[in-house]
Amino acid sequence: MLRIEIDGGTPTTDQLAVGLLANYGHFTAMQVRDQRVQGLDLHLRRLDAQHRELYGTGLAGDRVRALIAKALGDVRDAAVRVIAFGPDSPKLMVVVRPPVPRPDRPQRLVSVDYQRPLPHVKHIGGFGQLLHGNRARAAGYDDALLTTPDGVVIEGAIANIAFFDHEGGIVWPEANWLHGVSMQLLEQHLPYRRAVVRKADLTSYRGAFLSNSIGVTPVSGIDDVDYKIDEPAMTRVRAALEAVPWDAVDE
Repeated sequence: MLRIEIDGGTPTTDQLAVGLLANYGHFTAMQVRDQRVQGLDLHLRRLDAQHRELYGTGLAGDRVRALIAKALGDVRDAAVRVIAFGPDSPKLMVVVRPPVPRPDRPQRLVSVDYQRPLPHVKHIGGFGQLLHGNRARAAGYDDALLTTPDGVVIEGAIANIAFFDHEGGIVWPEANWLHGVSMQLLEQHLPYRRAVVRKADLTSYRGAFLSNSIGVTPVSGIDDVDYKIDEPAMTRVRAALEAVPWDAVDE
């Protein structure tokens, strides 16, 4: 299953070429279940804020919802991306693909010195993230962990990362990252704190997990640091996210 619509219609070659060649725009990615989305309001707010920053004008949530609903049609469960693209007069693309399950095993990460440009924006053209993710997998890891040149932990290549301290508390790194929707939902339902986390500090935490649109996944290690999976803590995090209501796309 793959459906692509641009501004509610079948895309033309010219429209697709503009998006490919310009490599300018922003997006949000969501999992749809029974034509519902967790944190839909946060996705719509993200699109509106990013549109204002990149194009100088807002993006109406009602329009986005209508485009998602049209692209879904009778599809109940899917992975959906809403992409605004083009150097000017941006088009809105909705891509509908099969649902993405979360990884079935803990993830092992390797740290890399890389910071996304304009990190608070979920922009298109993630060459650096893909490059480091591919290199991580080629080296036997599951993905990359982005850090600053002086070793400050930022985020995963395609996910936020959080750590468990030795009291069981959740620590989100204080850094220039993308404020992910799942991260925001977890912040609303679980106590947490933010702190600067350095690679040199990794052994001072009892564990870690990744958070993105496909859910939360435990981290089994970073570089040469191993983490024992804290199942009760992970169960608590998963339960908090699973308890978040699912919002209907088409009201």
